[in-house]
Amino acid sequence: MMQTHKVDLLILGMGAAAELAAIYAHDAIPSLNILIASKALKGKGGCSRMVQGGFNVVLNPEDSHEKHLMDTLKGGQYINNQDLAKQLVEEATPTVKELETICGCFFDRFPDGRVHQKPFAGQSFDRTVHRGDLTGIEIISRTTEQVFKRRIPVLEETRAVELLLDATGKTVTGALLYDMRRGEFLVVEAAATLVATGGGPTQYRFHAPGPEKSADGIAMLYRAGVRMRDMEMIQFHPTGLIVPGSVVAGALLEEGLRGAGAHLYNGEGERYMQRYAPDVAERATRDVVSRSAYMEMMAGRACPEGGVQIDAAHMGADFVLKSFPGMAERCAQFGYDLARGRVPVSPTAHFFMGGAEINTDCQASLHKLFVAGEDAGGVHGANRLGGNGIAESCVYGRLAGKSLARFLAKDRSIAKTAPGLVKSMVARLREPLSRTDGRSPLQIRHDIQETNWLKVGIIRNQKDLEEALPIFRSLSDDVERASVAQSNAYNMVYNVWLDTRSMIDVSIMAATSALLRDETRGAHTRLDFPEQRDDYGLFNTFLWRGDDGMPVTEKKPVEFTHKPVEACQKWKK
Repeated sequence: MMQTHKVDLLILGMGAAAELAAIYAHDAIPSLNILIASKALKGKGGCSRMVQGGFNVVLNPEDSHEKHLMDTLKGGQYINNQDLAKQLVEEATPTVKELETICGCFFDRFPDGRVHQKPFAGQSFDRTVHRGDLTGIEIISRTTEQVFKRRIPVLEETRAVELLLDATGKTVTGALLYDMRRGEFLVVEAAATLVATGGGPTQYRFHAPGPEKSADGIAMLYRAGVRMRDMEMIQFHPTGLIVPGSVVAGALLEEGLRGAGAHLYNGEGERYMQRYAPDVAERATRDVVSRSAYMEMMAGRACPEGGVQIDAAHMGADFVLKSFPGMAERCAQFGYDLARGRVPVSPTAHFFMGGAEINTDCQASLHKLFVAGEDAGGVHGANRLGGNGIAESCVYGRLAGKSLARFLAKDRSIAKTAPGLVKSMVARLREPLSRTDGRSPLQIRHDIQETNWLKVGIIRNQKDLEEALPIFRSLSDDVERASVAQSNAYNMVYNVWLDTRSMIDVSIMAATSALLRDETRGAHTRLDFPEQRDDYGLFNTFLWRGDDGMPVTEKKPVEFTHKPVEACQKWKK
């Protein structure tokens, strides 16, 4: 007998978006029966906790929501969902205030008591609120406390593996979960389901998210038939730490370091960003800086460790150690001295700008399904500004909680899951445990990461993308035929197999969408189409899973609902 739960609200994930949704839904309707499922331990996993830099928000009277919106649209190279982008910047102001007043977060202050805001790349005003360079730990520590305070139950080390649907395939009835501690599946049926697992593009050789991330939410949404958008837009952060042979490789040295004045050098000692972006140099947006570093590496001008080098020493050791203690400590753990010397870095896969298509109430294309945070697409367009990520998670977590409360105030009915669906899902998911002749998931994961890095990475072209798709289809077959040793409790290889299912789905989506965009825009660089063509490329890519399991695609013109393209083009950061 499989364990089954019935709840009003099922929340998948436990980062900022998930926790704030739970808090605000509970506070609106305290009687709601809410259940959170987290792949990690309470408050100890996910990307929100790893945020270093900070939270972009308009607080200063000399700043404005208009400026923040224009920066966001300029950074997104005009293909953002403008309704969502406008909502982000306007709702960020009350959200950050309520993080302090409701959740107890305490951000750094100026001497006069005002919240301190620092410079970040790609922004026309210093608007990034932070807690040193460990902002995510402050936010998640406090929001987790508030979840505890409200006695909202959490299933720890329990990962979502599939969304459940009714017989029509149009209504989400909950999710199939996997208890990693016991090696058992369980069913949660819910009147509403929120997917807020966070993205995490770990399908690349170098990646910033922690090893427990594998884009599970985005992959589950796709497999359930949800309409997805802009999946070609995967952000590479320019400065991931190079640590040869370590799983820490790719961990970030955050945006504020360049915002404060750190320089980048190639292996020949040249401060090369002055060639690529002479006006702003290292303060260019992430897509520009990542692409520039990659081109230096490919041109044979890499440092001995294989990447480029970041140098903050000229700002003074005391300033670096006081302003960036977390990064300085992390570098020291691997023998690098951030305060006094140069540190090797490489572009590292960091963030999905694409994801589920949602409206301003966080509703996705299936009934009873809500999505928030990195699992949703549209807010950031073709490139996310540093500091807008944790802002999105917090803003849309808060908004999702309020939307869910409004929805559940009218309807707490639980739709019936399609007959036989759970049984067939579990049977398929157990197959690797009884197979002895398949490939190891560890080998498959490596091949997925290398194929993405080489063919669907920072710089792309038609030949590589067309070669990648059959490789991914073959690797998908390998995933289906993989072999995992039978074990129940903490079977980590089996969990890697579950990871590869997600990784291969997002890889196919990214390569398919990248072929549709035959131009360069934001995080998507085509070597064979190197120009950004605003006379042609102002469209969004959409896809959903077809009957054969492969994506069905569509292009639609960008809707300029608030700012015309001419205003976006003329805006100067």
